[in-house]
Amino acid sequence: MSGVFSVGEEAYDDFMGRYSVRLAPLFADFAGVREGDRALDVGAGTGALTTELQRRGALATAVEPSPEFVSALRGRFDDVHQAPAEELPFEDGSFDVALAQLVVAFMADAPRGVAEMARVARTVAVCMWGVQEHEMFAAIDRTAKAIGVDRESQPGARLYRTLEEIRDLLAPLGEVETAILDISAPYESFDDFWHAMERQVGPAGAWLHAMDDEKRQRARDEMHRQLGSPEGAFALTGRCYAARVSTDARSAPVPTSDTSTSSSDSTKST
Repeated sequence: MSGVFSVGEEAYDDFMGRYSVRLAPLFADFAGVREGDRALDVGAGTGALTTELQRRGALATAVEPSPEFVSALRGRFDDVHQAPAEELPFEDGSFDVALAQLVVAFMADAPRGVAEMARVARTVAVCMWGVQEHEMFAAIDRTAKAIGVDRESQPGARLYRTLEEIRDLLAPLGEVETAILDISAPYESFDDFWHAMERQVGPAGAWLHAMDDEKRQRARDEMHRQLGSPEGAFALTGRCYAARVSTDARSAPVPTSDTSTSSSDSTKST
């Protein structure tokens, strides 16, 4: 897995945690996780999905390549392993379900990673944010373009960001089911938003790293404008594309609701 998340737990949670904790229940529903299931959280990060798996009574195991995140995970969960998705340290068929939430775009070899997930689990489920369908990412792109900053060369930022790409990634494993998962995350103010951005987490935050103070101020002012010049509290929406494949006949049907829509109803985008 690429090394774009060599940051602390607090920085990651401030930047992305407010989204991932809201996504986790929808994704676990889509994957069909049930009480008593042996569930593997691949690329567990700071544990948003692991927490949700435990909350619903699954026997959760977390695997994560980042030493910083592994340390944080071991302070909260009992069954934590340090390893990349491409080299899972488990026997064949060890789990009922393996899930990778917001991970496959950052795997060093995503096809190998999901093949490993299929080796150790009967059901595999993955999801990734769309870029233009996530208000924060889209605003970052518009801001970078407006102030003349190139983000296209940043590694790991653009892969598996559409429903088709996610479906195709899992297609070699069997019949794929897909869904769109929509969430909304709050900010107390634009200062709250910018503080999270300045932590420079992952590709979405790293674009600020090389800026001098003057250009960073330009970025801040332009970002405020791109977000509609919010005063006070506001929220941003995110759209996540999900896919799953299962060799288990008992797997749950794909849910349909205001926040989770099956692929047959999922041709629109924001």
